[in-house]
Amino acid sequence: MPLDEALQRLLAHAAPLGRAEQVSTFDADGRVLAQDVVSALQVPPHDNSSMDGYAVRSADLVHAGIELPVSQRIAAGQFGTPLAPGSAARIFTGAPLPQGADSVVMQEDAEPLEGGARVRFAAVPAPGQWVRAAGEDVTRGAVVLQKGERLAPASMGLAAGIGLAELCVAARPRVALFSTGDELVMPGEVPPAQMAPGAIYNSNRFFLRALLLRLGCAVTDLGIVPDRRDATLAALRSAAEGHDLILTSGGVSVGEEDHIKPAVEQLGTLDLWQIAMKPGKPFAYGQIRRAAGGQGGAAHFMGLPGNPVSSFVTFLLLVRPFLLKLLGAARLDVPALALRADFDLPKADKRREFLRARRNGQGGLDLFTNQSSGVLTSAHWADGLIDHPAGATIARGDTVRFIPLAELLA
Repeated sequence: MPLDEALQRLLAHAAPLGRAEQVSTFDADGRVLAQDVVSALQVPPHDNSSMDGYAVRSADLVHAGIELPVSQRIAAGQFGTPLAPGSAARIFTGAPLPQGADSVVMQEDAEPLEGGARVRFAAVPAPGQWVRAAGEDVTRGAVVLQKGERLAPASMGLAAGIGLAELCVAARPRVALFSTGDELVMPGEVPPAQMAPGAIYNSNRFFLRALLLRLGCAVTDLGIVPDRRDATLAALRSAAEGHDLILTSGGVSVGEEDHIKPAVEQLGTLDLWQIAMKPGKPFAYGQIRRAAGGQGGAAHFMGLPGNPVSSFVTFLLLVRPFLLKLLGAARLDVPALALRADFDLPKADKRREFLRARRNGQGGLDLFTNQSSGVLTSAHWADGLIDHPAGATIARGDTVRFIPLAELLA
């Protein structure tokens, strides 16, 4: 199945959860807005100075060298008296312009005289010079942040700037995460020198949990489930009751020790997809019915490939947009950049490839030498994925589609 078709089918199963909560604006980074944010005021509330200097009537300064008396001093947070014609007001950054003033001369273009009682101007200001107009940032009644936006630091500052201490955001998706496999060992449990033959450390569990947390999920880590049918059924039943999504890696196959497939089918429904992508290919989506006496309905189930890079990439390209849709996010995709390949890839693959690469100092892309799905070093080294079409080669100097990991991992 082509990746785009798989994603379309997957997203068809994802309806926004519809749960919302109020959170402190301080704690809203990365959360998805559940309703529009409308400003009850204009920002700035008054015309104000963008420089330390002197507020003047521009008509009073027709040429350089004119001297004016200083009638008042206005600091940020103060409000001056109307400016008399033929006078200037000492003013500081952020202070409201006094009535009658229409421009500011910065202090570098002014010379104080008589201990500051008068000032000589070396420049002729234009009307509006160094003035921030009232409402130039935000107008009263404007929608400053839209429902479905993922909040970033600037968004939080914007909300705070219109007086909002709290924001209404989509509640965190509840995700149960577990691994299956008797070969898996947790770091710290067994020293490397004492690892049994065939045993491996469970690396997938660490990066999958981190990816879920970065997306704003509430994660329940259920650890490693033994390769037994009864244990797998018990883990799935328990996870379905309190979670929106159950995520696993590995074990979704048809071997005698692969119990995920029959267990999911016994408790709900399962689709196994062979996706035409590399790394990746095996992917499972299904639903686990909740007990009649519980919450009702069903929990989503996703099974990722066991190879670490395959699991990492399929999460970013399939699980990430699915979770964002559950959150009601307006934007699910990450636009690709058109960048120059500084390498050759002479062998074409029949599948669409997502190559681990990173930008170099010359504005091009370097390719990690080993693109095996088991080499997690490639994902650590890379700062993006090259979206490479099936059946194509790459020659040095070609333009390729590059998806930055910084956006995928945000």
